[in-house]
Amino acid sequence: MKNADEHGRSAAWVSHPHSADVGTRLCGWPDCAEAGDHRAPVSRDHLSEFYWFCLDHVRIYNRSWNYYVGMSDAQVEACVRSDTIWNRPSWPFAGGNEPKPGFNFGDVDDPFDVLKADAIGAGANAHPPQLSVPERQAFTVLGLEFPVTRDEVKARYKELVKRHHPDANGGDKDAEERSKRINQAYEVLMSGMFSK
Repeated sequence: MKNADEHGRSAAWVSHPHSADVGTRLCGWPDCAEAGDHRAPVSRDHLSEFYWFCLDHVRIYNRSWNYYVGMSDAQVEACVRSDTIWNRPSWPFAGGNEPKPGFNFGDVDDPFDVLKADAIGAGANAHPPQLSVPERQAFTVLGLEFPVTRDEVKARYKELVKRHHPDANGGDKDAEERSKRINQAYEVLMSGMFSK
């Protein structure tokens, strides 16, 4: 057949998107004289052009038509991924997963060290957590101020225990009471703030 496709259908039955509708189309299937009321795409590359078939033949055509025929698995995967975003370009929202650097105090010319205190205070301990009443009392007994590290608390505890131990003070009852308060304060901090 002259101007026929690979299935033997006449190219005269291919509809273009801007062509005027004709009154009655005949089925584009060879040797079929029924009305061609149902359209089917010509090919993957020409989705806006159609064959027109009767209901029986459009079902046969659609069963055998495969959009992905001739494509590798990678091409099929790329096509499916592209279709999920409507074939539009996409890019990450933030440009990457690396964290953005914060304000760098070193980049500022600060000859009078006005910002130095802010630079030292900026970080995890810039705003101290709310301390319970026993924890505040323990800090007072040990003579410490927040923020402190576990090692600083231990060092201060050892220093005070040596200084106020009853044996080092000749069995003084006041030293014994101070030693008990120091032990309780140390226990409060170690079981609370530094229990991790």
